[in-house]
Amino acid sequence: VQLQASGGGLVQAGGSLRLSCAASGRSFRRYLTAWFRQAPGKEREFVSAINWSGGSTYYKESVKGRFTISRDSAKNTVYLQMNSLKPEDTAVYYCAADSAGSWSQLLSTEKYDYWGQGTLVTVSS
Repeated sequence: VQLQASGGGLVQAGGSLRLSCAASGRSFRRYLTAWFRQAPGKEREFVSAINWSGGSTYYKESVKGRFTISRDSAKNTVYLQMNSLKPEDTAVYYCAADSAGSWSQLLSTEKYDYWGQGTLVTVSS
């Protein structure tokens, strides 16, 4: 499975972006998928996750109500809709997939088998 993240860019505070994580490989449809982000000088942190069916989602507290994760199995793609963006959301965003699909240890980078290359989101004040 290969993951390709896209959709990043420069946006003003209060604006919106939609990130996409496109995957190769049919098996991706059964994987739990997450978004992480890494700001300059900081560790990579969990942002959101979605299970294989799209029926369960989980968010970092600071993005609840602003970000929405979703997936389109027909397109083998997971999305992260980001609204009301803040300067502190500035980071490189990565998508990651877990073939085991369990809902445990979502926040741990070690859980995930596959990673995309990252897409830069810059929010200006």
